[in-house]
Amino acid sequence: MPELAEAAGTTRAWACYDCGKCTATCPISRSGADYSPRRHVLAANLGQRERILGNGALFSCLTCSLCDQRCPAEVRYTELVQKLREMSYREGVDPECPHGGALQSVMRMMARGNTQQHRLDWLSDDLKTDPAKGEVFYWTGCTMYYDAFFTELKVSTLGGTRAAVKLLNREGMTPVVSPEERCCGHDLLWNGDRASFELLARHNVKLVADSGADTLVTSCAECLRTWKLDYAPFFEGKPPLILHITEYLAQHWPELSLKANGSRKVTFQDPCRLGRHLGIYDAPRQVLRAVPGVELKEMRRSGSSAMCCAGGTWSNCDRFAKQIQVDRLREAGATGAEALVTACPKCQVHFRCAMKDPHLGEELEIELRDVAEVVLDTLEEAE
Repeated sequence: MPELAEAAGTTRAWACYDCGKCTATCPISRSGADYSPRRHVLAANLGQRERILGNGALFSCLTCSLCDQRCPAEVRYTELVQKLREMSYREGVDPECPHGGALQSVMRMMARGNTQQHRLDWLSDDLKTDPAKGEVFYWTGCTMYYDAFFTELKVSTLGGTRAAVKLLNREGMTPVVSPEERCCGHDLLWNGDRASFELLARHNVKLVADSGADTLVTSCAECLRTWKLDYAPFFEGKPPLILHITEYLAQHWPELSLKANGSRKVTFQDPCRLGRHLGIYDAPRQVLRAVPGVELKEMRRSGSSAMCCAGGTWSNCDRFAKQIQVDRLREAGATGAEALVTACPKCQVHFRCAMKDPHLGEELEIELRDVAEVVLDTLEEAE
């Protein structure tokens, strides 16, 4: 098949040594699932379309890119998966999305447009924002939807969103926070629905361009990856400077002039999109180490070897993903840290879900905080 051959060619699948390092590395495979990246690479090279698209196994991949990093032949398996999922989606093969696909439905409603959102109900009087124009556009992502969908988990991903806006305010910025923002489309793209993704991309790129902002800041690692890599073909003219909130803080606060208020040990979860997809490892650590009284304790697997939260695209949630989350929370607890700090809201959702296990919850329990919340907490305590 020409399309399959093109996908194999552009992702270097043809260069596969058949060594099996991808399968030996894959967190899903290591958790006991009958899943092998090597099988998909081999099938792509042999043009076995039905073998790839016929059983839905393609959606088990976490797209964490750990295999890409360790492949001696430099096969870009994660990119191959994205292309194969697009083929799969066009042929009517959907992932068995958790939560009945409710989040995907909301994303597609946003893609179609003409749906009034109440995206800014979380804004309080102490947050200074502009709905349309400004130098810095703060991209909120879907945190307001996550908190509404997962009330039973008692997640508060909006805490990081609010903290980021407060920190921008303290830098003298009044960021644009737009009621017209829509989902970045990350999950739809990685589930194969490119058409809906492109509708969202065009709307969002124009929205930011019309605001006049020359910098876009976000607290979501997945939104960041989408804006930096997947939106590239949609920009007209010079794109804005696109930064994660930790990169912004690291650039503007090289030395945080704060007073220590006690001491606290934290550990940091590297999001796959921020780390292996974008190579951003230093900025979050630079910020955390600059906060007086905060001691960063690294997990056994950190940085480029960090373990995924096992649910980045809302396409797979099973016992194998749960085992990955449990193992990661045990790693966090083994550091002696009082809090697990994240740089992506989805990590919070998935780890909080794992902590709700009636048999393991007490063992796994650890405070979850966004990086921006940790910084803001210290600022407010010092005042």
